[in-house]
This record gives sequence, C-alpha cells and structure tokens, in this order.
Amino acid sequence: MPTIDLTKRVIERLPAPDPSGKQVLYWDRSLRGFGLLVSGTTTTKTFIIQRKIRGSGNTRRVTIERADIISLEKARERAIALLAELGAGLDPKAERRKAARRVVTLTATLDSYLAARKDLAGKTRKEYRAGVERHLEDWMDLPLRQITPEMVEAKHEQIAAGVAARNNGGRRGGGPAIGASSANGVMRAFRALWNFAAERDPSLPANPVKRLRRAWYPEHRREGMVRPDELPAFYKAVCDLPSITARDYLLLLLFTGLRRNEAAASRWDEIDFAERVIRLPARRTKAGRKLDLPMSSYVRDLLIARRAIGRDGPFVFASDSRSGHIEEPKFPLNQVALATGIRASAHDLRRTFITIAEGSDISPLALKALVNHSLGSDVTSGYVQMASERLREPAQRVCDRLMKLCGITAPEAENVASIA
Repeated sequence: MPTIDLTKRVIERLPAPDPSGKQVLYWDRSLRGFGLLVSGTTTTKTFIIQRKIRGSGNTRRVTIERADIISLEKARERAIALLAELGAGLDPKAERRKAARRVVTLTATLDSYLAARKDLAGKTRKEYRAGVERHLEDWMDLPLRQITPEMVEAKHEQIAAGVAARNNGGRRGGGPAIGASSANGVMRAFRALWNFAAERDPSLPANPVKRLRRAWYPEHRREGMVRPDELPAFYKAVCDLPSITARDYLLLLLFTGLRRNEAAASRWDEIDFAERVIRLPARRTKAGRKLDLPMSSYVRDLLIARRAIGRDGPFVFASDSRSGHIEEPKFPLNQVALATGIRASAHDLRRTFITIAEGSDISPLALKALVNHSLGSDVTSGYVQMASERLREPAQRVCDRLMKLCGITAPEAENVASIA
C-alpha cells in the first residue's frame, strides 16, 4: 500500500476506478493511520482511518466519508479524533452500533419483528400491525428505551377506557369487557416486541410491561352461543335475510363450525362435490393444518344451490369488497338480532356447532377433527389420523341434530340438480 502526501490536487489526480480493477489504499505520509481508499470498479474515493485499539490488540478500520462529500481538511479533523479514540481503547464502530441501538424506534422494532416471524399468517400479521399502530400511535417514533413502566401502566388504562367508550358502554356488544381485552392484548404484543428487541440488544432495560404483573385486567373466556331453544327463531331470521350471500354464509358457519375467515374466503376449487368434501389447505386455517371436512347433507345441498345461483369468480361467497369475498358479517347478524333479540357473532356460531356436536354422541376425537382442533399431544392421539370418510357419519349426526333443533323438517334446497 503506497504512502503519499495526500493533498487536494493529488486526490483529484488519482485514477478511479484504479486501472488494476482492485481497491487501492493510499496512506497519508503526514498523519499516520489516515488514508484514501480508491475503488477498482467505480469512481468512488473514500477517506478512512485504521489503528489498533489500545488494550485489545484488534485493528479497526473506520470509514470517514467519501472524498466528493467532505473536504480534506474536515476529513483530517475527524481522522485525528477517531485515531485518538482508538488510542484511548475506544472502538468507534462499537460505539456507533450502541448509539444506533439506543435510537431504535417502536416502528423499526415492529417491522423487524414481523419480518423475522416467518410463521405468522398474513391475516395475523395484518392484525398485529393494525393493533399496535392504532393503540400505540404516539409511541411509534419513540426509541424503545424511552418507553417507561409508568407510560405502559398509563397507556394500559387509557386503551381500556377508550375502547369501552367507543363501544358505548356495552350497547354495541362488549364495552368494558372489550376494552379490558383490547388493553391486555396490545400490551402483550408490546411485551413480545420488547423481548424481541432485547434479544438483539442486551443493554435494553427490563421489559416495562412487568409493571402490569398485578394490574392485568381479568378476562373471561367468551361463552356466547345460540341456545338450543333460540335456534328455530335464529334460523328463520337468517333464512329471511335479504342478502342470499349473507344467508348462505351464516348457515355454512352454523352447520360446519368453520371459523369466520375460513368460510368467508372459501373458493370453489376447495369444494369437492364428487367426494363431498370441503378441502381447506393448511395456509388457510388458523391451526396451520389442512382440513378435509365431509359435507353433511344440509351443507352439500346448500353449496349445490349456491353453485346453481352462481357468480363468476373463484369465491363461494363473492362480494364487491377489496378481497373479492364477503368480509364482515356484523351487518346481517345485527339484522338477525333486531328481528329476534338474539345477538351472536361469527365465532358464537362456531361455539354453537361445537356445543351441539358435544351432545350428538360422537367421539371427542371426531369432534376435535371436525373443528380442526389438535387431536392432543399424548402418544395415542399423536398416531390417530382422522380421514374425512371416518368423519362423515359424525358430521351427519351433528347436522341431523342441528336440523331438528332449528325446526327443519325437509331439505332447504329443492329441485337441486346433482353435481357429479
């Protein structure tokens, strides 16, 4: 590596890219450890310093700036300061990394976390981001280490009160309970983000969410469902809905126990009429397991009738939404509630199916398989494979009981052509 008198004129005359095609480092004769790195492939010339870190024996090279951005005089000033730090045993690169970590914001942490969590489904990823950005909006540009336990405690209370107020004290279905659940959920998400950042920066303080150890809001598992004695009125009101798509969607939820989005995003290529099976791929289920669900007589008739009505496109429940399929069933469920006084959510219909299934004299393993719950971690359950044909009789048994409870005495789909 040549040693030269680095002057403005000399720097301008040095060829870049270097004719050798390789980087060439020119050391300054007057300031030891100060140099100019000339690229072998571009016109870039960069000021650098290099020196051993006192006390460690390690040699550190630090980039100052490109020569077309900073003057030689300024570069020398920075070089003297950086060389002095190395001579005092300080590592400028390590200090820069520490400084960068100190200013990592909540936004950057959220982005990094979601990028690292390859296992998160797209819907979960979207909900995670929306929840954090909505409720912690005023924290998003703050460095993580500036968020204190006191701030966490105050925000926890603020979220609970705000969500409860927006739900009109429960008149729109939840109020304080929803506020408490939302506040707890947001803080659990923030706790996960902090832990993720702490794994990469051990200098972070203790997780401030620890402040809530005795301040979490009590949460009670939701147990809403349509009671057996309510099913006739509920079923009739669903059948009377003006929207055929909403009607068929809610009936499919009730008679299959599918989760809201699993049913809403159903595609015709997942409906196997020949084998009478609904085939959901693993990527479309919350459990991350494929579901081959045998069609009961009621579900098959419903889907055949729906196919006969038809709409162009891939979705069973097509709509004019951005996704192309039905999204939010709150409006038709509110219409049913106004007609009957029976308030139910999409997940309440899943709970209704599970409750009816439990009383239909089917095995616990069959019930778990029908709703795509884990079959268990014990050795015996781990070896059990519930094929769709083994589930056909249990599925029909649940269907028959639901039809009886709903007051259905004959198939709803009349004069339906067979689909081979």
